[in-house]
Amino acid sequence: MSPAPLAVTVIPNFGRGSECVRDNHTFCWGWFTDHWGDTFRPALTQHVVLTLIAVGVGTAIAMACALFAYRQRWFEGPFVVFSGFLYTIPSLALFQLLVPITGLTTTTAEIALVSYTLLILFRNILTGLREVPEEAREAARGMGLTPRQSLLRVELPLALPAIIAGLRVATVTVISLATVAAFVIDKGLGAPIFAALQTSFKTEFIAAGGLAVALALTADALLVAVQRLLTPWARIRVT
Repeated sequence: MSPAPLAVTVIPNFGRGSECVRDNHTFCWGWFTDHWGDTFRPALTQHVVLTLIAVGVGTAIAMACALFAYRQRWFEGPFVVFSGFLYTIPSLALFQLLVPITGLTTTTAEIALVSYTLLILFRNILTGLREVPEEAREAARGMGLTPRQSLLRVELPLALPAIIAGLRVATVTVISLATVAAFVIDKGLGAPIFAALQTSFKTEFIAAGGLAVALALTADALLVAVQRLLTPWARIRVT
């Protein structure tokens, strides 16, 4: 199966334009700014949307499964085996396996991206819950909290550092793998990267790849800031 056609591929004309474009220099800033509005900004927005959907759905599934495994330990082993199997499938192979079922659609890309978040998020959520000090649980019971209230008010808040650590890894992983989604859909920063590989145009490749790296670093920094905001006691304890 061949990759999905790129509907908004920017193919530079090396025979005209600026000297930088004609000679295919390492990076042509003028060409990048000229195509920011019609190529790179839409691709960046699509990449963010792909990432948010995948991480959001993956977090919901992993959270539900981790909470169940927290109460029913027998469930942990089968789910780890299942999610670990999905995690080991190469991304291109997984896309290829899904295309006959869901077609060259965003659904195909999202199913693959979600599958790569499950193992990371499940393990971190479960580990965070199990590392809550027993003294905290006893204090919750002593205050008359029900198991559900204890989970929501005590255990999950104390597990937040581990949960957000998992979110950080999952988010960066999805941002990276979402570039490969251009194999099946013309969305995200993978589209200009694939186009640049076909034309050997350095500027387009470096610009799209650089934006993907910048997006990953920004997302990671935002999650760190969220963790610091939601877990002030951790900062106090460190101090």
